[in-house]
Amino acid sequence: MAGKIIILDGGMGRELQRIGAPFRQPEWSALALIEAPEFVLRAHGAFVAAQADVITANSYAVVPFHVGEERFWAQGGELADRAGRLAREAADADKARRVKVAGSIPPLFGSYRPDLFDAGRAPALLEVLVSGLAPHVDHWLAETQSSLAEVRVVGKALADQGKPIWLSFTLEDEAEDAAAAPRLRSGEPVAATATLAAELGAAALLFNCSQPEVMGPAVRTAHEALSRLGAALAIGVYANAFPPQPKDAAANDGLDELRGDLTPPAYLEWARRWVDDGATIVGGCCGIGPDHIARLAEALN
Repeated sequence: MAGKIIILDGGMGRELQRIGAPFRQPEWSALALIEAPEFVLRAHGAFVAAQADVITANSYAVVPFHVGEERFWAQGGELADRAGRLAREAADADKARRVKVAGSIPPLFGSYRPDLFDAGRAPALLEVLVSGLAPHVDHWLAETQSSLAEVRVVGKALADQGKPIWLSFTLEDEAEDAAAAPRLRSGEPVAATATLAAELGAAALLFNCSQPEVMGPAVRTAHEALSRLGAALAIGVYANAFPPQPKDAAANDGLDELRGDLTPPAYLEWARRWVDDGATIVGGCCGIGPDHIARLAEALN
């Protein structure tokens, strides 16, 4: 295998639930950040111990969709700052390695819901998240993005921050036509994400929070599109362990069952395929835990 594969962490929300942190809807992973931040530090530490090269600040649920409008505007900046500080503390605790911290920029109006995106409200929400996270992160990770429109607004908000930007999109889990090109949950083609990522000067283009089965076609499509553009972006994957999600689903609107077949060895086999397809960044999303990440780190490097 040529070159080092960058190993990401796994799904924070399910790891918090697994270790007994305060966890419920609608707050999701933000509840531990609010009530018991020591659990957030512990979860980060588990992924660092699993040899993740990058851990992601627990800011995914620091949006009105999860914490409510009143709490977001009163405490959103403080919570984003806390998320960044906890991730930085966990990363820096490993004195033998340089573990990096990604600043999570989540879907602002609900995961899997491109129809709810409000371009007028988005900049103010982003300002709160970015200002709180900025002092603590090595690069930005706009993740689980469902549409090109939202990513354009995010790119504008991050343009002057002086840190690398990683863009990560979520995909349709079940195409009506099995031969169809992979698409975002907005219905837009994956090939268009490569064009947008290049336009925004992103350092990496990733796909996350979708089933492992749909990731390979997306990686291949992105790789081909970036090659045509002459754009030297890294490509990454971090899949979830959900069963197929219907088109009208919203991620994290309930505690979905996880697939029993995605054991650490099985997930590693998927990761090997993504690397063969051109991915150089691999990790896990919802339901992928420290044991999965440890297996990736050991086998892929």
